[in-house]
Amino acid sequence: MVVAMNEIDGMRAVMPKVDRSWVDQIIIGDGQSTDGTQEYAKEQGYELIIQPRKGARYLFNEVFPHIKGEIVITFSPNGKSVPELIPKLIEKIEEGYDMVIVSRYKDDAKSEDDHILSRFANWFFSTSINLLFGCRYTDAMVIYRAYRTQLFWDLQLEKDENYSVEKLFNTTVSIEPLLSIRAGKRKLKIAEIPGDEPGRIGGVNKFPKLSGGLAYFLQMIREIWYWK
Repeated sequence: MVVAMNEIDGMRAVMPKVDRSWVDQIIIGDGQSTDGTQEYAKEQGYELIIQPRKGARYLFNEVFPHIKGEIVITFSPNGKSVPELIPKLIEKIEEGYDMVIVSRYKDDAKSEDDHILSRFANWFFSTSINLLFGCRYTDAMVIYRAYRTQLFWDLQLEKDENYSVEKLFNTTVSIEPLLSIRAGKRKLKIAEIPGDEPGRIGGVNKFPKLSGGLAYFLQMIREIWYWK
């Protein structure tokens, strides 16, 4: 599952490096791009799904019913997900893990896209999730990961009620922190592999940093009592 919104520069630079033989299906989930991303996806013969409702997590709701495989890889085409790590990710999850994360902070991996605030935020959320829910993540927030497709429904990631805190900040967040939390609460078999995160290729960061961060924080606190 390739998550895209106005990422034409990244798509042109990154997607040719994704060997189609590595996977059984490539879906471009598009958040109403207007820069040629959709046209590029069609030209390359990718399966394209356009979300009708804006907001990061709603794209997952649109795409997941179309995923045919038992394992999904969520991937960003903006240059920050390194395509060459896909075979290693597949190899690791084939060892029997429920989820494998490409961690920007494991071992000697690094993020070239980080700045002081983003690095602190990633450290804060990963550390807090570890302490509150008994996990061992070095990177609980990153999109680049592979996991069992059925987890999207088993962990109820599609339900609006699990993101009710968004209303307090007039924002919409994505599913990765909640996926990490609930996978940990279920004591699923989780692994990480180290993976550098290069800088962004074109486009802009769409995540609402302040409102999104506050929503993630309250969502995390809510999970202490809410969902078993």
